[in-house]
This record gives sequence, structure tokens and C-alpha cells, in this order.
Amino acid sequence: MDAREVLVVNPTSSNQVDPDYVESERRLDKWFSYNPSSIIIATGFIASTPQNIPTTLKRDGSDFSAAIMGALLRARQVTIWTDVDGVYSADPRKVLVWLVSLGLLVPFFGAVKDVGANVIMISQASSEHSVCFAVPEKEVNSVAEALRSRFSQALEAGRLSQVAVIRNCSILAAVGQKMASTPGVSATLFNALAKANINIRAIAQGCSEYNITVVVKRDDCIKALRAVHSRFYLSRTTLAMGIIGPGLIGATLLDQLRDQAAELKEKFNIDLRVLGITSSKNMLLSDSGVDLSNWRELRSEQGQVGDLQKFVQHVHGNHFIPNTVLVDCTADSYVASHYYEWLRKGIHIITPNKKANSGPLDQYLKLRSLQRQSYTHYFYEATVGAGLPIISTLRGLLETGDRILSIEGIFSGTLSYIFNKFKGGIKFSEVVTEAKQAGYTEPDPRDDLSGTDVARKVIILARECGLKLELSDIPPESLVPEPLRAIASADEFMQQLPQFDDDWAKKLKTAEDAGEVLRYVGVVDVKNKTGLVKLKSYKKDHPFAQLSGSDNIISFTTERYKEQPLIVRGPGAGAEVTAGGVFSDILRLASYLGAPS
Repeated sequence: MDAREVLVVNPTSSNQVDPDYVESERRLDKWFSYNPSSIIIATGFIASTPQNIPTTLKRDGSDFSAAIMGALLRARQVTIWTDVDGVYSADPRKVLVWLVSLGLLVPFFGAVKDVGANVIMISQASSEHSVCFAVPEKEVNSVAEALRSRFSQALEAGRLSQVAVIRNCSILAAVGQKMASTPGVSATLFNALAKANINIRAIAQGCSEYNITVVVKRDDCIKALRAVHSRFYLSRTTLAMGIIGPGLIGATLLDQLRDQAAELKEKFNIDLRVLGITSSKNMLLSDSGVDLSNWRELRSEQGQVGDLQKFVQHVHGNHFIPNTVLVDCTADSYVASHYYEWLRKGIHIITPNKKANSGPLDQYLKLRSLQRQSYTHYFYEATVGAGLPIISTLRGLLETGDRILSIEGIFSGTLSYIFNKFKGGIKFSEVVTEAKQAGYTEPDPRDDLSGTDVARKVIILARECGLKLELSDIPPESLVPEPLRAIASADEFMQQLPQFDDDWAKKLKTAEDAGEVLRYVGVVDVKNKTGLVKLKSYKKDHPFAQLSGSDNIISFTTERYKEQPLIVRGPGAGAEVTAGGVFSDILRLASYLGAPS
């Protein structure tokens, strides 16, 4: 078939045409009436105007004509054969180039022409003090030598500073119509590369409206391509994930990831690849992603000796995945001490571990300063309130210009449970025993009763408010009787705790006689730049007295919420809600990196 007999198009500009489907379908039916056939071989790229003047379908017209014919024939499928296995929005063959940089703008193209080299890209600074251009790898040596020879006198006299060759580069181009006049295209491109921690060596955008070109390191080319694809929603947002600490919270998170993976891919185009799982003793590594349906068995059968440095290198070393996130589900100070190093390498961090944000102030400030200056993300919602939106609520208030006056709350799910149960004739030691048996306390309940965990949460919130406080500035009131603090074992502590039930009974009676309840709270006093962690009593109509189970409750008193504080309340303990808070941060990271909301 001669396509000019059938395809009718209306040229709308020098580089674009609109098919006339009605007229084309009429002509196709007519052609079929004279040429009945089950197989048609037709020319591509050419068509006719309504006046029967031959024309072309412009750039990429062959593929366009195939698509038009498929539509006219009501085809179920159009397959386009080209030099790759399908139709791509980017060339899967990586174009490797070299950059040649001249110190001053000079008429160098004659020298390049003399050696028969092909200039792929040119970038010139507006100051006219330098120009760089890209040539294929096989031509770089001859081009550099020709330039040095042609401009040897200028180089010797200092009129030219240097001819430098920057090796191992790749070109990445974003191509589309009206790009120069469409706001946000350049920003999207550069943001995608920055968030993937990819440095741009050179940029070129001509007066044509069709492309923006950047040069990156060869090692970053696939990572850059995937990052830009994800940002423009052309491919999945893929995260290389490493899970540190597959204990109660980490294991629950892995199971949640397993159960949600398919829906995240289908509905939100998010591909979460767990490339490694590690504890201090054992680690499981995978190049393509751990099968989360049986990760426990794989870890047992294929696990190797735990090595944190090797683990991080493996997870971060996958150049096919543009973004890496380490999820620290431990409460380990040693793991937290690596956050600065990891962020500096462009690795995102998500954690419920409180040690980094409540540790030494100078290290905390250094960490946050690095994070704010980079495109690397550090999320830690679950450090306070498990899965409750405490950090995000506080940040929302601050970022919208509200002024925090104070934050007061019941931050420990364990201590909330204990004091919700401690009433009437029940003994304090019996409540602690019940909480331990129910799994609410640490193996040694003194870790909860000491109040240190609450103090860490108060410090985290205080620092979010801009207070420069050390953990030692907020000594918590310990609920562990003085004589029992030095006892070696948790079992012995539990055996001796009943000796102090009378003391607790007196405290409870004093509160009840005043119509109050006992609650263990933390307070951030922003106005006075202080904080406290202690046992307090509240009237029975106070919101803090209305809790049940292991609920947390946090009250924000601000300039906007001065008369009636803003309150966040909900489950504040448990692996499910804590892992859920971490999972939420993972999805927030994915959205920051380009996944649709």
C-alpha cells in the first residue's frame, strides 16, 4: 500500500501534523474494496494533505504512521520494531562521552574540524571565559592534542589558562516540545539529579524548545537516568532499602512491606527493594531484592556474618537504583553514630532510634546542619509517639509561623499503661508485673521506670523547637526505688519491688483524695527554655486523665492554640504502630523523590 493513497493529514506547523481520521478511514475503506487482503505492507512516514499534495509526518513519522494505521484498522496491538526491544522514552544504550574544557573562549572549532572529530555538545559560560564541549571517547586524545598544538603560544603566554580533559562522562538529555517556555522542566530535572546525589559537570540548552542536556559522571549515568525517569513519572520510583535491626519493630516492618508491596507498585508506582537485612551478628544480602515472603528462612539459610560497613556498601552500591535509604530499627548508639557519614554519602535515613536526636548537642547540630544543606532526607517521626504524627504536627505549626509556648504529654506507652491500671486497691508491683507479662515493658522494667526514654523524647521535641538542651539538662524523676537501682538482675528487682507498695499506695491515696490521678509526663517549656520529666497529678476531667491502655497524649500550647491546646492522642506503644510510623516515613521519602501522591 502507498500510504499517500490512504493517510490524510493537516500540517499545523513546520514540525507537526494532525491526522484527519475521518477522511483517512473513508479512503482506507475504498482501498480495501479494491484490494481485499489479510496482510498489508504499507509505506511509512508519508501521507497526503486534503488537497492530495504529498507530505511527510515529520520527525518520528514512521512510528507515527504505524500508530495511525493501527487506530484506523482497530488493531488490538501495534508493535514497532527498532534497534531496541521495544519503545523507550530514553536510549537504553548509554552514550559515553568526554569533556574538553578551554580556559578562554577562542575559535577552536577549526582545530576540532581538522582532526575530523564530532562535537556532541557545547556548553559556554555567559562570562565568555570558558567553553567546554563533548566528543566521543575514541576522539578525545586527538582533539586535545590538536587544541594544545593550535593554541600552544596562547597557553605559554597565559592568554589561555588550560586545555583540560574530563574523562568518564555521560550525556543525559531531557527531550520534549516547548521545554524552554514551560516553567518547571529544568527545575524538575535538576531536582531529580540533586536528590539522587548526582553532580552535574556541564549544562546546555539551546534556543530550540526541544531539549536540556547535562553531563554527569559515567558511573552515575544509569542512576541519573532512573532518577529523572522517576521524577517525570515515566518509571517507578525505586528505593534500595537496607533494614538494620530485624527485631520486633524491624520484623513487623518487613512483614508490612511484604503485604503492601504489590499495591504500592500497582497504585502508586513505588518499588521498594530490600537489598539487605542485618543485625549485629547476621546479615542477608540480595542484588535484586530479598523475597519478603520468606525472609526469615532466607536469613537463616543464606545469612552471613554481620558487617555494618559491608552491608552499607552493598545496599548503596547498586548503580541501577537511584536512591538508597537505610532504615535503622535499633535503639543502638553505635548505629546512630554513623548517620552523619551516611547522609554525607547521599544515603537517606529513616529511624525510630532516639539516640542520634537526643545525643550530644554538638553532634546533633552537626547532623541537622548537614541534612539541611543537602538533598538527603532524614525522617524520624516514630522517635516520639510511635505511629502518632507528633513530629510532623510540630513542624507544621512551626513552618506556618505559629509560636510554640509549651508541649506537655504522656510519652511512654508503658508508663501510660501502668498508671491507667494503678487505681483502687491494686498494688503498684502487681501492675508492673502485669505490664511486663503483657510485653509492654522492657525485659528490665527499670529501663521504663527510670524515665530516661521519656527524657529523650522531651529533648527531641525541645530541639525541634530550637532549644539547645543536653539530655543532662532534663534529669527525669526515677520511679525506681533508690535501694533497687543497683540490683544486678531484673528478676531480683521484681522480687523486691513489693516492699515499696505501701509508699506507692500513699501517693495514690493523696491524689485520689484530691480528686486527681497520677500521670508520668514530660514537658517542654519553650518560653523558659527548659524541660522536665516527672510524676504529676491531674484532675479527673483533665484530658490526661481520660486515657486507656497504652495511649499517648501530647498537648501543644501555641499562640494559635493558647486557649484550647491542640491535642494528639492514640496508641503510643507496640510494634505494629511503631513500624507503621516508620513505613509512613518511607512512603513520605518516596513522595519527596518523585512518586505521585
